[in-house]
Amino acid sequence: MVYVSPKATVLDPQGAAVEQAMKSLGHASVEGVRVGKTISFELAGEDTPETRAKIDELCDGLLSNPVIEDYRFEIEQG
Repeated sequence: MVYVSPKATVLDPQGAAVEQAMKSLGHASVEGVRVGKTISFELAGEDTPETRAKIDELCDGLLSNPVIEDYRFEIEQG
């Protein structure tokens, strides 16, 4: 599972809109909403440093925009 979100220094208008909507629904204590995306896929192989390097390459080169987004990934054993 790959989680991509806007960098803390990047404006997030979608997050701001969601935060405003939450507050208008009575959740006044909500702060700092950020909206990102989740990407899931299957990759054959073992959890090795090489596999993690391949996932890093996919995340940094395709699944996220490293200029404005951060990413992290979790490997789930199937």
